[in-house]
Amino acid sequence: MVKNILVVRSDRFGEFLLNIPAIRALKQAYPRAKLSIAVDSAVSELANVLDCVDQVLIWDKVKQHLRKYRFNLCVILNPTKEAHWAVFWAGIHTRVGYDRKWGALLTHKIKDTKYRGDRHEVDCNLELVELLGIKSAERTPRIQINDNLIREFVVQTNGQSFEGAVSTLLVAIHPFTSDPVKQWPVKRFMELAQKIMQEMKVKVVFVGKTDDQNLAKQPVPRGSIDLINKTSLVELAALLKRCSLLISCDSGPMHLAAAVGTPVLALFRNDLLGKTAQRWGPAGEGHVIIQTSNLSDISVDEVFNKAQEALKK
Repeated sequence: MVKNILVVRSDRFGEFLLNIPAIRALKQAYPRAKLSIAVDSAVSELANVLDCVDQVLIWDKVKQHLRKYRFNLCVILNPTKEAHWAVFWAGIHTRVGYDRKWGALLTHKIKDTKYRGDRHEVDCNLELVELLGIKSAERTPRIQINDNLIREFVVQTNGQSFEGAVSTLLVAIHPFTSDPVKQWPVKRFMELAQKIMQEMKVKVVFVGKTDDQNLAKQPVPRGSIDLINKTSLVELAALLKRCSLLISCDSGPMHLAAAVGTPVLALFRNDLLGKTAQRWGPAGEGHVIIQTSNLSDISVDEVFNKAQEALKK
């Protein structure tokens, strides 16, 4: 009998979010079992929001001490030699994952064909739990965020509190990506924000995090709200839930917006196998995607027009 389940997803929060349907399917299949998830420390705050998870562990802290938890089922959602060895050494009876990076240490495995980019990442994750005979019709990652959470922090912008600056329509812009090849020029995001505020008369808020100080210090247009590097992941989720639209390239905040039910206008390259919207696009309904082989070919006017259409829906 399955009593104690471990799920491992030890990378970034965007990838983590796309595992929610698989994690929820596990909990539904084994409702009486304790379900623990081991994640990177930067993701733990967000992982604690999931109602289908009983315990959140920090992977780097527990990977050498898994035996004491007495797990009898483990699903490794991002394959690493370290994770495969750790769960094998811990004596976990059933070990599920991809047949690569020492996949021989697993008891249930499938070939990793995600690189083909011929299906969404959510579906790839669900294929792993299907090895256990678990089927799920729910494909959309969803997280529940307290509607009042946004009120718990106040950000001063041009002498006004954030709450005082919010209009009926609030458009979020995330101008960064973790991969430069997927980056629409940051300058165009700034031009887009200016055009949206001037012509659509809505408030724009800049969100996200970047370690590039040159980008972080780039001034946002006057009248917009600058929350770059100023929110936690859960605060960002609450903020995105308040927004009518997020405009972003392929990024973690893009997946977070989709997970809280906010429509996304996403900019993707369609020439990089395994990095297209078919695999990594925002999950769920109501999103708009602009795809091209060269993001520099996408004009500010094209994105503006798509944003107008999205806000009219």
